[in-house]
Amino acid sequence: MRKIKNIYHRIRAVIAQVYFGFPSKKLKVIGITGTDGKTTTCFYLYNILKAAGYKVAVVTTIEARFGDEVVDTGLHVTNPDAWKLRQLLWRIVYNGMEYAILEVTSHGIDQGRVYGIKFDVTGLTNITHEHLDYHGTFEKYKKTKMDFVHSGKSSFVSDDVPDSILEGVEVKMPGDYNRKNAKLAAAIAKDLGASNDAVKTGIEAMTFLPGRMQVVYDSEFKVIIDFAHTPNGLESLLTSVREMAASKDGRVITVFGSAGKRDVSKRPLMGEVVGKLSDLAVITAEDPRNESVRDISEQIATGALKLGKVKDEDLFLISDRKEAINFAVNNLAQPNDIVVVAGKGHEKSMNYGQGEEPWDDVEVVKEVLELKS
Repeated sequence: MRKIKNIYHRIRAVIAQVYFGFPSKKLKVIGITGTDGKTTTCFYLYNILKAAGYKVAVVTTIEARFGDEVVDTGLHVTNPDAWKLRQLLWRIVYNGMEYAILEVTSHGIDQGRVYGIKFDVTGLTNITHEHLDYHGTFEKYKKTKMDFVHSGKSSFVSDDVPDSILEGVEVKMPGDYNRKNAKLAAAIAKDLGASNDAVKTGIEAMTFLPGRMQVVYDSEFKVIIDFAHTPNGLESLLTSVREMAASKDGRVITVFGSAGKRDVSKRPLMGEVVGKLSDLAVITAEDPRNESVRDISEQIATGALKLGKVKDEDLFLISDRKEAINFAVNNLAQPNDIVVVAGKGHEKSMNYGQGEEPWDDVEVVKEVLELKS
């Protein structure tokens, strides 16, 4: 069935290419893939190329930007569908852009959403455990990513880029993983002809992205929103947060969940990561779709319990996400603690199996903080 759907997507991609006049052929296209860090890398690269004076557009999970336009790219979507993506590329060309940076997922590759687009440069952030519900095995998932990376006329892998490329550049977004994202962006930018000054200016201008280590409260304790929703993403995030908390003798409190009808095998792994790196954990809903939130939470909890967490002492299962956030902020947080709300980040909807419903972690945090005051 999936193969039939993918053939349909490819046919749709070809028709869209023709209808919109093969827009990607009029651009230098850069594709960034990987399990984590794609969006941040795209925006680092976008900032650098803008600083270099290039006419550049970017299409990511968060939004598309070109010229003075900012376009919503949809709910729970990294690659827009084949038709919308070509339409966006046509608008990018129409607005006089010469470069397009695309965030590319394994789903987008396998389903043909980027089919027919010739990538001048490809970049890989990392490949870790994710989407095995779709690909079946890690090997197939990795192959999908690597086949895409090798399709570029030139390609870059974050781990292969030397640290020296950032010499004299301050990476202002916290975490070693953001330094790796900046490295990859710098390598690609220099391959495209950007100067060292443009690299420095572009990277130092990046201090914030919605839902990426976003501090929404910083008073007696701190509350951070982040999109991390994979074992690796959580480990990178919480490693950085632990360092921040330790510097003030504070604790790490993590509110998180795992998506329903998606990779089941990662759930205990996420519990294990949070169990290892958090002092307190609250497991809750994260797009459960039509799965039981309680069942998902119990599966996540097995990983934390294995590391010695104890239910209702330092591990809590609260199915309602707002209630979970409220509990973490109003019942658990003490001075100098850091509360991390992970998994939703910038997203503006939640799926409980009846379609998308309005949801915003940032607004919910602000609401429960108002209750606190």
